This record gives sequence, C-alpha cells and structure tokens, in this order.
Amino acid sequence: MKTVNLIGLALGLLLLLVGCDQPQVSRCESCHAGLELASPSHLDCVACHAGDATTDDKKLAHRSMLGPRNPSEPASWEKSCGSCHQDQLTRVKTTLMTTNRGMLHNIMATWEGPQEQAFSAQPVIGFDADGQPLELTGIGSVDHLSAELYRKFCALCHVGLASKEVYAASHAAGCAACHFPYNEVATYQGDDPTVRGKWGYSASHQMAILPDNQVCARCHNRSGRIALSYEGLNDGNNGLVPSRDGLPGPEMISGARNITQITPDIHHQKGLECIDCHTAREIMGDGFSYRNMYQQTEVRCEDCHGSGQQAPQTVAITRENDPVLRESRNYPRAYPLGSEMVQTSKGRNFSNLARVAGQVQLQGKRDGELHLSKVITGTPEHQIVGHERLACSSCHSQSVAQCYGCHTQYDRSALGEDFILGRKTPGQFSETEDIRQLYPFPLALDQRGEIAPVTPGCQTFVTVLDEAGQPEQQETISRYRGKRQLRFAPFFGHSVGAKALRCESCHGDPRFLGFGQQVARLDGSLEPLVRCECNPDNPLDGFLRLDQGQLTAPAAVTRENSRPLQAAEIKKIWQVNLCLICHRDPKDVIYQQKLDFTRLDAGLAGAGGTR
Repeated sequence: MKTVNLIGLALGLLLLLVGCDQPQVSRCESCHAGLELASPSHLDCVACHAGDATTDDKKLAHRSMLGPRNPSEPASWEKSCGSCHQDQLTRVKTTLMTTNRGMLHNIMATWEGPQEQAFSAQPVIGFDADGQPLELTGIGSVDHLSAELYRKFCALCHVGLASKEVYAASHAAGCAACHFPYNEVATYQGDDPTVRGKWGYSASHQMAILPDNQVCARCHNRSGRIALSYEGLNDGNNGLVPSRDGLPGPEMISGARNITQITPDIHHQKGLECIDCHTAREIMGDGFSYRNMYQQTEVRCEDCHGSGQQAPQTVAITRENDPVLRESRNYPRAYPLGSEMVQTSKGRNFSNLARVAGQVQLQGKRDGELHLSKVITGTPEHQIVGHERLACSSCHSQSVAQCYGCHTQYDRSALGEDFILGRKTPGQFSETEDIRQLYPFPLALDQRGEIAPVTPGCQTFVTVLDEAGQPEQQETISRYRGKRQLRFAPFFGHSVGAKALRCESCHGDPRFLGFGQQVARLDGSLEPLVRCECNPDNPLDGFLRLDQGQLTAPAAVTRENSRPLQAAEIKKIWQVNLCLICHRDPKDVIYQQKLDFTRLDAGLAGAGGTR
C-alpha cells in the first residue's frame, strides 16, 4: 500500500514538473497558419518568443514578446536561446563574430587610437586566451576617430546588430544572424500570410541548423572578400565596364558592386562548404576572447593534408560526452564511439573528419558526401630543403584580394549613422581607392614565423573636414610603430589551387617579395611604378625598396613577430633562380639537399646539390 502511494505521489510531482498549468492549445496558429516549424525540437512558440499564447487578441498576445521579431537578438537572447543553450550562448558572447575585438584592435593600431584597453562592440566580461579574467570595453563609450570609424563604417558586420537595408548583405542580429538566413532583400518568403513579403524578416521561419555558404557571404564579401574568392567571384569591375552582352557583368551585389568570375577555390570546386572546414569553435567561439582572428582559428591545411614530414594527427573517440558525438548527430552520418577522428591544430577533434581504412575522409556536414583528403606527407615537392618556413598558401594561393590606396574622408559638417549608438551624430565617413588586384601577391614573414601572403591592411590616407567643411587634415598617413607608414597584413585569401605556383614566381619575380611593380636599373635599383601622389617616394603596391643595392622597408607588415624578408633572405631566394634554369621540377633530387650558396655566388648553377 505504501508503494502505491509513493508511486502516486511521484506521478503527481511529475505532472507538476511538466507543467499542468501550461495551455494545451496555442492560439498563435490561429493567425500564423502556415508558419514553418523552426525545427523538430522547437515546438512551443512562447518558449522562444514569449508572449501570451492563450488569447486571440493580437495586442495582448504580442505585448510581452521578446524581440519582438527576433527573440535571439542580444537584448533578449538570455531569456530565449540562452534558456536552453547556455553553453553555446556563453561562447557566442565572446567570439570575434560578436565582439569584433580583432577588428577593433587592428583599427586602433592603424588609426592611432587608444591601445591600452581591449575593446568590443558591446561591453563583455569573459576570459582571455590564457584563461585569465578579461573585461572588454564597449566601443560606444570611446571618443576617438578610430572608434567612430568602426561604429559608422564597420559595425554592421558583427552579429550583435541587424542589417536590413543592404542588398545581398543583410542579416539578423544574435543567433538568428546565422541560423535564420535572410534572402537578398530581407523579406519573408514562407507560407505565413500575416508576414509574407514583409521586410526585415528571415526568408523562412525554419531554422538553418547548418548554415550554407550564402549565410557566410552576407558579411564576408567585403574587406578580405574571402566568401567571394572561395566561390570564384571578384568585385574588381566596379567601374561597371561592359564585359558581357554589353552589360557590366553577370551579377551585382551590395554597394553597387559588379561581380565577375575568377578561378574558385579547389575545395569549392569539390563541393565543400565553409562549415565543412571551419569548426563550431571557430565560428561560435570556444569560450575565450581572442585578440585576433588567427588566434581563434584552429583549422590549418596540415590538419587534413599533413605536412612534408608529418601525417594528420588522429585520436579515437572514447568518451560518451565527446562533442563529436553531439555535433555529428546533425550530419547525414553520425560518428559512433571508437571513430578515429582527425585533430585540429589546437589538438581538438574535427566532428566531420576521420581516418577510415587508413585514409583521411571528410564528410560534408549538410549533404553527407564523402571526400578523400590527399595526404602529402613524404612527397619530395613538400620536403624541399629551405622551404621549412613556407606556408601552404604561399604556393597554393591562386589569388589574394588586394586594395591599394584607401583614401578615407571624415566630414564633421555632415551627419552619419552611428550603428552602435543607434542614432545619427556629427561626422560622416566616405572612402575611395586607387587600385585593386588579385595577382601577383606579396609574401612576408607572418605571426607564426612562416612565409605567407600579405595584403594591404590598411593603406589609409586620412582627410578630416571641420564643421564648416574646410580641411583640418589632408591625406595624412596614420602613424604605426612610431612613424607614418602604410601597412600590410598576413592574409589567407581562400583561393587555394591544387596546382602550386611555378617556382620562378617567387624566385624570379620581385613583386612576390614585396617590391611591387618596378623597373630594374643598372645601378642595382628597383624603381617603383605604382605610386600615390600622397606618398610619391615609395611604392603603393609594395613594402620594400631597393636603391643602389640597399634594401629599405618604407611600409610595415603588421601582427606581432611579422616582418618583410631581409636582404640575406631575399638574396638566397633570388640565387635559386640560377638552379631553376635547368632544374625546373620541384621533385628534382637536388632540392632534397642543402644548397651551397657560396658556389651559387660563383655562378655554378649546376653545383646546387652539394652539401
């Protein structure tokens, strides 16, 4: 008898826990008939949107809604998404996508802004890369031209703010920025007649658990333009010169930019999407706040393909709480315990990359297609002596987006929209550029100590007009590291080719080493051809000069530990060109041995294999 009573008591408590007082019938559907279900696990309208589901009165039903259109925006995401997904929300709050800390750090460094603090789009308390407590200062409170540049020019590309007015580049705020995609004109196209065709809504109410490339392209089509390059697109014909059927080109995107076609990344050609390479910890964060994007990024070419000396690293799944098991449930093929997963450069498991039957196999996260990764370990062309510092992107990049000469004007006599403060304030930014190119691209030593591509970042000439519209500052180059100089930054262009560049490209063309376009003089000088009248003594498209045999660096390469190649390094690179006259194949055995540069000095090109 006591057992029965206990069972009855337990059932009663269970009914209380599941919510006897919850409405059995939601009235939301009486108006929103045809609205798509967000996902099979998101069944209750008020659990995400709040509001009152028991009434037919629109005002009463909507009065307490979160958002009200988007409950995932930062003002309410604690009560909506965070009520179930606290771990993900904690990570998203400090990811670079939300804070824009890396962008702000580099803007401050290149616009002479305050650098003694760590800045964020909004104030954030979290942890730095070493796990130490970190407080990020909201950029809205900073009174400086660099801060205003971000707020009025760059801020819409972080997930904390909605962008609804930019063709092909609008997105929602918060979690919905990625998981409820907009179409080209930010209008709802689903089956709910109450909002169909309305502006400022996602294209569908169905959640994109695994976002496609177009979600990434909403933001990553400016600056580095990696979303464009990856798919083989280039916005370099913005003069709208007719190129097909008397028209400028096949497609227009945000900012009246004309898109034309270039060679796409090999991974795009093979059917891989952005999320197939990039992990959730990179995109949504891993709980730490990083100062630069390269610190948050954990994927490197070597993870899938190995290096000349080391194969991809793998480890078997042995824990039932391994993130791979949870993440891969959303893929067409989930990975079971015991699967041998490939590890990222940070020693964490990929959730879609495994070693199967001795081969590295990548699963497309959305389509389930299996791709075999070519492992290069042990191949002679990847074991060339002297290439130990060479990044994969140096040889395998087909192009790198480069914008030279960024002339930015700040006009105090006009009003500009401050996206962070949410109002117009005095001061309007505008900019023009001198030239843009994709190839060739310069190389320098990056923050990891590898020789890698760099791109202008930034080449800013600043003009400031006062309240009367009169010049207060005219085409000034900002100070960097104590002097006025243009800047280049290490950059991965997302335009990888299966076939490497020809050896002569780096070993025989000064443009690849940072000299820009030039004419060789008999006195041992390289005369720059591309210059700006605001900086006439130095190359616009390079960071090195050679005057009568003397090497100088009139422009800087940013990021800690980064620098241009030095004279002794450049000399050795050019000396190898003597060998290439006869030994053109990178698999040639002479390149597996240390070159004797003293014999090359004597012009003995055929003795390059001597130890």
